Amino acid sequence: MNSVLVEKTFSSGQSLQIVQGDITTEEVDAIVNAANEHLAHGGGVAWAISKKGGPAIQKESDAWVRKHGLVSHAHPAWTSGGHLPAKYVIHAVGPVWGDGDEDKKLHDAVTGSLQVADELKCQSISMPAISTGIFGFPKDRAAGIIFKAVAAYFEKNTNSGVKQVRMVLFDQATIDEFLKVWKTQFE
Repeated sequence: MNSVLVEKTFSSGQSLQIVQGDITTEEVDAIVNAANEHLAHGGGVAWAISKKGGPAIQKESDAWVRKHGLVSHAHPAWTSGGHLPAKYVIHAVGPVWGDGDEDKKLHDAVTGSLQVADELKCQSISMPAISTGIFGFPKDRAAGIIFKAVAAYFEKNTNSGVKQVRMVLFDQATIDEFLKVWKTQFE
């Protein structure tokens, strides 16, 4: 059972939450997959989402890449949710730590995910700690960038259909880092 740890409601009425749990069980309009540019869902969060969502997710991902080419940081791909409770999976390409310009790439991936969610008419979206796993992005730094990107999107898009963003974190080390940064940014 996923549980909300903290919540921030912005002046626009939109909210951001940190949730402890499993992103594959989220009952939201869309979940964000921390993907690679090829949409090859072989490890980490991507593997868990693809495994639980069934073969449709990888099949639709392969079709997306054939049609549109490699996925960029700023323009995520999307597929159905397959067998997941979420209607859609938004495949955001996070930066690999050490590749250069990682902060901007992560900000672009979050902003792009929110734009895709709006295009898909989503009201709720759950995202993982993009790039903090096998891509090696420092958790505390990622938390600050993700929070700022969500706040900036809500500030700029007050009439966005996206009303709720849930940061769904699985492991205690990531939760601790995100909560530390949350306190400095929102409390």
